[in-house]
Amino acid sequence: MTINNIDVDASIKQVKDLLAKEKDISPALKSSLEVLLLLVSLLANRFGLNSKNSSTPPAADPNRPKSSRAKGERKPGGQPGRAGTNLSLIDDPDEIIEIKVDQSSLPQGNYSHIGYESRQIVDLDISRMVTEYRVQVLQDEAGKRFVAPFPDHVSRPVQYGNGVKINAVYMSQFQLTPYNRIADHFEEQMQIPVSVGSIYNFNQDAFKRLEVFDQWVRKQLAASSLLHADETGINIAGKRNWLHSASNREFTYFYPHSKRGAEALDEIGIIPEFKGTLCHDHWKPYYRYSCSHALCNAHHLRELERALEQDKQQWAKEMILLLKEINKATEAAGGFLNDLDAGIYRKRYRSLLEEAEKECPPPDENKRNGRRGRLARSKSRNLLERLRDFETDVLRFMVEEQVPFSNNLAENDLRMTKVQQKISGCFRSPEGAHMFCRIRSYISTCRKQGVSATVALRLLFEGKSPSFMQEP
Repeated sequence: MTINNIDVDASIKQVKDLLAKEKDISPALKSSLEVLLLLVSLLANRFGLNSKNSSTPPAADPNRPKSSRAKGERKPGGQPGRAGTNLSLIDDPDEIIEIKVDQSSLPQGNYSHIGYESRQIVDLDISRMVTEYRVQVLQDEAGKRFVAPFPDHVSRPVQYGNGVKINAVYMSQFQLTPYNRIADHFEEQMQIPVSVGSIYNFNQDAFKRLEVFDQWVRKQLAASSLLHADETGINIAGKRNWLHSASNREFTYFYPHSKRGAEALDEIGIIPEFKGTLCHDHWKPYYRYSCSHALCNAHHLRELERALEQDKQQWAKEMILLLKEINKATEAAGGFLNDLDAGIYRKRYRSLLEEAEKECPPPDENKRNGRRGRLARSKSRNLLERLRDFETDVLRFMVEEQVPFSNNLAENDLRMTKVQQKISGCFRSPEGAHMFCRIRSYISTCRKQGVSATVALRLLFEGKSPSFMQEP
């Protein structure tokens, strides 16, 4: 590794060689220097980590290499054949303004009306709408009053309507707008005073209304044949917590928990009941559950890139090329390979790992020096052993049509959570985190089912379930 034109690896090796030759140095000082060299090596390796060779997200990697588009490649903008979003004429405009010909400017003659040419302006009118309910009051001869009942949803002298609630929840939970800015939006755009406390109450109302959905979506995911699982760190009231995700192409479920492992997964209850194929990034607690497993090869490619760049492991380069080749062949074959082709690739995979054993051997058992247990391995060695020991799970995408090459779907589902943390910094309370997770689960699931976030929230506040929840 080179930092500021200094070959760090060569420098560390040179110091180690000098230490080995030095006979007069005390054992205590020698051990201290070796520890310092180890720390320097670890810190130097961290300098070399980026979004291409580690789990560092691109947004946190400002120095990531950016490649310019070469000549001859497609131009910016919409490509031929794409489904555009251009405006089109509307059959029933809200207002029609007719403009007649000024006949005084025309030559003399007789003219007859034959039709119109139309152009439309699509605009937005943000305004407050107040609906007043007046119930009739009757009084008989004896002075007894009879009052017509108000509708069930009109329970106070003045209250917010569903439109306000839908807009507030949409902006806070879907667009991730802070509460204070939402209050400003209502006050300035619509002259409706909405407090931060009211916005919180709207979200809390949505959370309670989604109790049935919460139970329903867990059952759907537990009964599915393929499940993507992932977890990411979140900050709740200044403390480290974890947001867990279980999803597929039809459903999404988020859940916050103070623990990352089995305790949280058991409490959520989806994976313990799941019997299909679980796609994940080799977080060990997932292997406690009796289902098939598929490992994320996007993670493997990044780790292999690190092994190549920092540890100079040439077998890693060959493995990168092989995994990409298998993925390309699998896609070309329609999602899975036949037994013959799969067998050929599996043989090449094993052969490459056997060669890797020579370049990246395990630690020498003769150098235990009294230490017990499993000897420490390098990151490259740990990766090699995982690829070897979990071959079936690494290559499952090759032989099972529904299994993808990577766990990117789960990472994409979690991405907006990271955006929320960047905007707000944290969740102020566990209640707020639970509200966010349940409402986002509902909106994400609805969008996967073809229901927009606005329609989904309108159905929610009207006390209705989306049609996909009503299907058997």
